[in-house]
This record gives sequence, C-alpha cells and structure tokens, in this order.
Amino acid sequence: MTKSENIVWHDSKVTQEHRMKLNGHKSAVLWFTGLSGAGKSTVSVEVEKELYNLGVHTYRLDGDNVRHGLNNNLGFSAEDRAENIRRVGEVAKLMSDAGLLTLTAFISPYREDRDKVREIMNEGEFIEVFVKCDLDVCESRDPKGLYKKARAGEIKGFTGIDDPYEEPNNPELVIETDKNSLEECVQQVVKHLKDKGYLEV
Repeated sequence: MTKSENIVWHDSKVTQEHRMKLNGHKSAVLWFTGLSGAGKSTVSVEVEKELYNLGVHTYRLDGDNVRHGLNNNLGFSAEDRAENIRRVGEVAKLMSDAGLLTLTAFISPYREDRDKVREIMNEGEFIEVFVKCDLDVCESRDPKGLYKKARAGEIKGFTGIDDPYEEPNNPELVIETDKNSLEECVQQVVKHLKDKGYLEV
C-alpha cells in the first residue's frame, strides 16, 4: 500500500514493445536465486557477458551491489529481506519496461517474496533460475567467509544455517553448479533464452 497521495501515473508514448523492437530482442527478468556460495553472482556475470557478445541489451542487479546504495538502510531481518526484494523487483520491472534483459542475483530465500515479484511482472517476463548447489559445497566454497562466521555464532539468521532457504517449487530453469561447470551453466541459461524466443522479437 502506497503512503503517497495525489499521485497520478503518466504513460509514455514509447512503450515496452517499441523498446524491444528497437533492441531486437525481448525484455525479461532473469531471477537467480539460491544459497550463499551457490554461484548466483558468478553465473549471472558470465551470462551477462555472453548476452552482451550476442548483442543483447542487459543490466545486472547484484545483492551486495544494491545494498551499497539503493538498499543500504536495510539489514537482514525477515522484514528487511522482504523489503530488499520488493525494491529490487520494482527496479527490475522498470528495467524490463526499458527493454533490457535484466539479471538479478539475490539469495531471496523466501518463496512468498519471489512470488510477489513474479506477480508484478507481465506474463513470461519473470524467469526464475534456481542456482542449485548442495549446502556442503556452498560452505566449502565460502567465498566471503560468512558460513564460518555463522557457524561460530558471529552472524545470526544466516540462510541455510539458522534461517531457512525455501527452494522454488516451479522455477523456469534449474542449474546445478555443483554438478556442472560454469560454462555449462551459462550455456544452459542462454539456451533457455534462445529456445523460448527471448533473444528475438
């Protein structure tokens, strides 16, 4: 529910369809979700590079990057996580409206929060990519040393340790980073976009 009053939506004469036609491809939101250390950021970076090489207009929103600016006033409580994902969802929707193929890399541990983002998107605009990886493998990678801190009790409410991660029920795509190479995972994503017609108008 909005707290603002006396506001009116102003439509543009240039639509999402116009922008997609100009770009030569469809716009959508690739929502990478998974445990910390699963490879969301790593895969999304490489997917964006591959799409750029194919001439696709993209932008990538990363969990840590967004918390440096837009969401630097949010912590990691359930309420703050929900607000974090809500804001990111709204930004991703704007970017998709701008004709971009937007990639987001967020743990986004709760199904309800991800489903709310899906609900504000147009049909077929939200592509949930479950970056699946065994917890033991994520913990062995521990690129930021967060699992070690969580196990030591220095971080409370850490996803996968003392806070839940709710796996997607029906994601558009599942990539298993503990079973496939980075290149194989990237090509899975690109193949999905090609097969579903996102890379053309």
